[in-house]
Amino acid sequence: MADSQDRTLPATQRKLQKAREDGQVARSRDFGHFMAVAACGAMLVAMAPTASGWLKHMVMQGLQFNAASVRSSAFMGERLVALTISMMWVLVPFGAAMMGAALFSGLAIGGWNWTLKPLLPNLGKLNPITGLPGILSKDKLIDALKGSTLALVLGAIGALYFRSHIDAFSGVLAMPLPAAIEHTGQTLLGGLTLLLLALALFAAIDVPLQRHQHAQRLKMSHAEIKQENKELEGNQEIKAKVRERMREMTKKRMLAAVPKADLVVMNPTHYAVALKYDDTKMGAPRVVAKGADLLALKIRDTAADAKVPVLEAPMLARALYAHAELDREIPAALFAAVAQVLAYVYQLRAALKGAAAMPGALPELNVPNELDPHQKPVADAQAFE
Repeated sequence: MADSQDRTLPATQRKLQKAREDGQVARSRDFGHFMAVAACGAMLVAMAPTASGWLKHMVMQGLQFNAASVRSSAFMGERLVALTISMMWVLVPFGAAMMGAALFSGLAIGGWNWTLKPLLPNLGKLNPITGLPGILSKDKLIDALKGSTLALVLGAIGALYFRSHIDAFSGVLAMPLPAAIEHTGQTLLGGLTLLLLALALFAAIDVPLQRHQHAQRLKMSHAEIKQENKELEGNQEIKAKVRERMREMTKKRMLAAVPKADLVVMNPTHYAVALKYDDTKMGAPRVVAKGADLLALKIRDTAADAKVPVLEAPMLARALYAHAELDREIPAALFAAVAQVLAYVYQLRAALKGAAAMPGALPELNVPNELDPHQKPVADAQAFE
């Protein structure tokens, strides 16, 4: 009880969707009754001339017999089958129209909702003790009161209308059959109109009432919303562990790729970026590892152990760290500067093999100032850090 009293917040979209999957949508029986009776009445009015002629023909056919047909034992059975088939040709369209109107009323209120969950067996509903609170709930009492009131109103309308038109109904007996059928149809149509007005009034009340009750049943407490948000976002501790695990895996993968790099550019200790270039497979040099602070030192030490050249180019290292993504090609704006350091490394390797002269100092690199985080305004530099 305390938990239901705490449910004061409207249902979230996730709970509404879950309720629809469970078959819980707002439906109005009174609106369905109104639409079904209205569809039947509309068909009666539209088909009145045809229905009047058909009814007259069926009554005349049912009253026709002769001495030979009376003596035949199979005649009554054949006549009953024929009349039943004729009746079905009329009743089936009316029944289909009422079913279509009822289906439309459900779609108009709650929309299309296809689910088989309400058909699954639920043994918990067989326990009368657990079902007793639901029977005595506020919604059930309201539905019972509304249904009883509707029955009384419709019964009162029918009784009063029949009482006020009793002379018209009794006078039918003195009329010829075609006139009697037409007069009876017109009289019944007036009573049907009054019943439709009553059903329309109840439907106008029941539709917003059912939507309100449905929203009340799905209301949530603060604890339920917090639990739902936790389920959607996931446990923060678990997510932190997952992120840490992913960082460790990325770190190991980068360090494993450093020995295969062509060179490492450093800052000289704060940033380190390892580059790989294969002109047969790559359109531009690719970043295979990058890191800052302790990870940068680890990349440097791993490169030194693998005899990969390590060059100190602070501005280029900072620009690569800030703008180049891991396992991606370097930005086009840094092509020239990276080409300079690669050419220097290739010349250095050739000199170590005795195939070329030893190069001098690393030339000044062509790094655009706007790509260096340290050259940006303080706010932008802090964003990079």
